[in-house]
Amino acid sequence: MTPSTPPSSSLLPDPADTATAAPKTAKSARTPKASADRAAVAASYEEAMAELERLVAQLDAGQLPLDQLLTHYQRGAQLLAFCKSRLEAVENQIQLLDGEQLKPWDAA
Repeated sequence: MTPSTPPSSSLLPDPADTATAAPKTAKSARTPKASADRAAVAASYEEAMAELERLVAQLDAGQLPLDQLLTHYQRGAQLLAFCKSRLEAVENQIQLLDGEQLKPWDAA
């Protein structure tokens, strides 16, 4: 009873399968998911803020069951991170336009 392939080769990947596969790195494996997650959070800053305001109102009302409280809190944290990243991106663009110097905002 002699196997057709040595036992040690069954533990190694088949070279034919790995030759065409693109190498995976930790960064490239996370990057598409991270950008997909960001895109799935909200379509725009304004939509994210509107949803966040609704969630905060529901949380403040204190009428949600415990499992929904956790779900709403987690969603709110996602929306907050999305809004913060959008604001930072806009601030960086303004700094570039103003020659790397952020000027004070005159609202009046």
